[in-house]
Amino acid sequence: MTPDSIPATAIEDPATEPPPPACVMCFNASDPSGAGGLAGDVATIAAMGAHALPVVTSIVMRDTADTFDQHEIDADAVAEQARTILEDVTIAGWKVGFLGSADNVSAVAEVLSDYTEIPLVSYLPSLAWLEEDALQPYLDAFRELILPATEVLVGNHKTLQDFLLPDWDNERPASARELAVAAGEHGTRYVLVTGVMLAAKVPAKGAAKDAAKSPEQYIDNVLASPQGAITGEKFERFDAGFIGAGDTLAAALAALLAAGSELEPAVGEALSFLDQSLDAGFRPGMGQIVPDRFFWALPPPEEGEGEGPPDTPPEPEPLDPKGKSAPRRVH
Repeated sequence: MTPDSIPATAIEDPATEPPPPACVMCFNASDPSGAGGLAGDVATIAAMGAHALPVVTSIVMRDTADTFDQHEIDADAVAEQARTILEDVTIAGWKVGFLGSADNVSAVAEVLSDYTEIPLVSYLPSLAWLEEDALQPYLDAFRELILPATEVLVGNHKTLQDFLLPDWDNERPASARELAVAAGEHGTRYVLVTGVMLAAKVPAKGAAKDAAKSPEQYIDNVLASPQGAITGEKFERFDAGFIGAGDTLAAALAALLAAGSELEPAVGEALSFLDQSLDAGFRPGMGQIVPDRFFWALPPPEEGEGEGPPDTPPEPEPLDPKGKSAPRRVH
């Protein structure tokens, strides 16, 4: 049979095509460093075996060390980007990152309201670089319009405490459950709190003096609901700066939920993915380390290699078929 004689139905019939991967729509900023924002979302979701549908909400001016400014996208243009592709593609998950402005928050929330059955993972980055006259309206809109639609809110412990409990005056930090209670008052079902600082591990008697001067510091990463902590993992903290970790974790979780994973195992796998992405991270500029979301595609080191400088992240542990690895360290 020649190409000209192939029946048209054999080419055009969708039933003969393999099913597409789960599609995740991402609302996020364009980050020219490639560490976070839409670039990080696309790389992470692709590495997890899903397909990203990126919607630009802002153009951020940043390098690998600092964020300087942004040019927000018009709210109507944000909504039009989303609705155009939603008329064509069936999605299985949402991921929200930085939306640029309170007006954009409103536009995104209106789109989300038409698809309430699709799980939404929202990530709240630190926005200390924003001017106060833009920051407070943004946070108020995010709290009122995005949190009610959110299945899982992801964020650093301090960022979430400042956002959810701005009047917190207790000497101790808020627990993950207390943050989940505050988020639940706005309709969010779960919080995934990262970077929870734990008490330093005191060296045993007889340990070297220098070890006693530098006790090991651990951080916790906890998934919680208003009823209490559900799952999480504790890891040793590295003295290294990373950029894009939060976007990576949230995008990985969104992809796993879109593919049909249950929440608890999805959180464990997303944390494992983040850990190995950071372990394999690289420093492309003079700033912080960027996660390598395709660590699993790297060739194994040759014998004698892998002895890098002290601040070079160690080689990642390979995932087994169930997505597990040990030990893992999330930073």
